[in-house]
Amino acid sequence: MSLTRHKANPILVQDSSREWESYAAFNGNVFSWQGSLHLVYRAMSAPRRFEGKDLRMSSVGHATSPDGIAFERQGLLVRPEMPWDRYGCEDPRVTVLEDRIFLFYTAIGAYPFTPDQIRVGLAIFDSLDSDPERHLITPFNAKAMAMFPEKINGKYAAILTPNTDIPPASIAVATFDHLEELWSKDYWVNWYRNLQDHVVPLRRLDTDQVEIGAPPVRIGSGWLLIYCRIQNYGHSNTVFGIEAALLDANDPRRVIARSPEPIMVPRESYETYGIVPNVVFPSGAVVKGEEFRLYYGAADTVCALATCEVKTLLHALRPDSQSSPTLKRSPNNPVLTARWHCAWERLGVYNPGVFQDGDELHVIYRAQDETGTSTLGLATFSKDGQKLISREITPIYGPREHFEQKAYETGNSGCEDPRLTLIENQLYMLYTAFRGDSPPRVAMTSIALEDFRAKKWDRWAKPVLISSPGVANKDAALFPEKIGDDYVIIHRIEPDIVFDFRRTLNFDGDSHWLEVYGRIEPRPSSWEGIKIGANTPPIKTPDGWVLFYHGVGGHDRHYRLGALLLDLEDPRRVIGRTLDPILQPEEIYERVGYVRDVVFPCGCGVNGDELLVFYGGADSVLCLASGSLSELLSTLKWSKQIHHRL
Repeated sequence: MSLTRHKANPILVQDSSREWESYAAFNGNVFSWQGSLHLVYRAMSAPRRFEGKDLRMSSVGHATSPDGIAFERQGLLVRPEMPWDRYGCEDPRVTVLEDRIFLFYTAIGAYPFTPDQIRVGLAIFDSLDSDPERHLITPFNAKAMAMFPEKINGKYAAILTPNTDIPPASIAVATFDHLEELWSKDYWVNWYRNLQDHVVPLRRLDTDQVEIGAPPVRIGSGWLLIYCRIQNYGHSNTVFGIEAALLDANDPRRVIARSPEPIMVPRESYETYGIVPNVVFPSGAVVKGEEFRLYYGAADTVCALATCEVKTLLHALRPDSQSSPTLKRSPNNPVLTARWHCAWERLGVYNPGVFQDGDELHVIYRAQDETGTSTLGLATFSKDGQKLISREITPIYGPREHFEQKAYETGNSGCEDPRLTLIENQLYMLYTAFRGDSPPRVAMTSIALEDFRAKKWDRWAKPVLISSPGVANKDAALFPEKIGDDYVIIHRIEPDIVFDFRRTLNFDGDSHWLEVYGRIEPRPSSWEGIKIGANTPPIKTPDGWVLFYHGVGGHDRHYRLGALLLDLEDPRRVIGRTLDPILQPEEIYERVGYVRDVVFPCGCGVNGDELLVFYGGADSVLCLASGSLSELLSTLKWSKQIHHRL
C-alpha cells in the first residue's frame, strides 16, 4: 500500500524571522489538548555562537490548528537549558495521560556528539502555559521514546529505542508501577541489563536500523506503532522507509501483524531534497474517524502529512505468523569440520548437496585442500539429520577433465558446489567447474543409484560442460522430473536466476549449451539487491515448486537465504517469494572463515514436514538448519498477494 501525500504539503516550514527555527522545522507530532489540536516539532536555528562553537541548535516549537492541516505558530516550548540537553532538544513525542502532557525528546548533552550523551529527556506539563517539570530519563544512549496513552495490565508503559547511535538499535517496551520510576537511574540500569527481554522484534535484517516514529495509537485489537526502518544504515545507498506494526494490547512486545513492505519511502521533492536528502521520518499518528493521518519529517527540513483509510492500513498488515519463517540451526553446528589428517579437505568442508535414499540422507560436500583445489566428499546422515552414520575418508569425486584442473600453481580450481537430482534410479550431479584462467562453468555427470550405493566411484560418468564458454555460470540444478516433455535446468547468469527447457540431457556439442528461456531478477534496494542464485534443486509440493535461493545485498555483500514458490506447470512464474531472509549469517561459524558472512546450501532433505537444509558456513564448515515445510508454504502462498508490488 501507499499513503496519499496531502496536497498542502509541506504543512509547516521554517520561519526565517525566528532565529531559533530559521533553518528548519520538521518531525512534527500532533496531539489533542483541551479541545484543540497541537503540533510540537523540532525547530533548528541558524548557526549561533555557543561556548566558542558555531552550532545549529534544536529546540521544540509549538503550533496549533483547527483541522490538523493549517497550523499557527505559538512559540518556543522546550529549549536547551538543562546540563543534559544543553546542546539540543530534538524530535518531540507527546502522550496525554492523567490530564498531563508527557513530552519526550532527544536530549543532546555534549559536543562533539557522543552516544553516551545522546539520551531521552522528558518535559511534563500541567498546562502549556506553565513551565514544565524536566527529567533526564535514560542513563544510556537512546532516542524516540513515548508513553502508551493508558495503563497496560495496571502499569504505566512506554516504548523507546535504545542504542540508536551504537547500532544495531532495537525497539523495546518498559513498564512502571509508579511514574517516578520513569526517571529512576536504578530502574533503567536494571532494565538495560535485561534489554533483550523487552525488545519488540521488528528488525528484518541484521544490518537494519529501526526507530520509533509516532507514539502508539490504540486501534482494533492492539496498538498501532508507526516506526522507521532504515535499510543499509550508514552506507551510501541508505533507504529510509516508514513501516507499521500492530502490537498486542496486553503485551506490546508481541507483534500481531506488520506491513510486509514500507508504507512510505522518499519520493516527492520535499522528501528527496533538504538538509538530509531522501528521508521520510514518522513523528505523529492520528486516527480521525475512518481516516488515518501520518505526520512526518521530510528531508530533516519540513513537516508533512499523508493519509489513508484506517481499513486500508489494517488490511495491509499481514499476520506476524506470516512473516518469513527463519530456519532453526542445529545445536550441533557445525555438524562437519575439516579433518586435518585428510589433506584434501584441510582448508574447509562446505556447500553440500543432498539426496535422499530411504532412511538416509547422503550429503556430498565441497572440500578444499591447501592449494585451493576443490573435490567432493561424502557424509551420510540419518533421515532426521541428527546422526552421522558414515563419512568417506577419501573424495568420491574430483577434477578429471582439463576444464576443472588447475591452470596455475596458485588459486582455486576443481569441482565446486554440487546439486544432486535423482531421476529414474540415475543420480545427476551438476556442479561448478573451474580451472582459474577462465570464468566458471556448469558441468554435469551422473551415476547409477546402485553404483552409488555400492560406492563404485569410478562409475561416475565422464563430466561434460553444459554452459557456454566465456560466460560465468554457476548455481545450476536439475528439476526432479520433466515438466511436460522437457527437462528443466535452473542456472545463474549474474545477476539473475535463469531457466532452460530441454528435450534431452545429452549435451553433445557447441550448439547445445544451456540457454535462457526465462529469468527471475533480484529485488533492488533489498537484502538480495546485487545478485541472486538457486541453492537447492526444487522440491515439489501440491502448491508449487519450493526453491531455496541466495541473495547478496549491496550494503554489506552478505550471502543470505530466501525461498521461492514456482508454478508447477511453468516454473518461470513466481507465485510466492519470502520478503525477508530465512537464514542469514549470525553465528561465528557463519561470519568468520575462508569467506566471511556466508550461509550457502546446495541441497535439502525432507523428513515428513521437516526441511533439513545442510549448508556451508563462511566457506569453511558444514552446518544444518531445519524448518517446517507447511509453515514455509503458508508464507509463500500468502506472499503471492503482494508479489506484484515488489
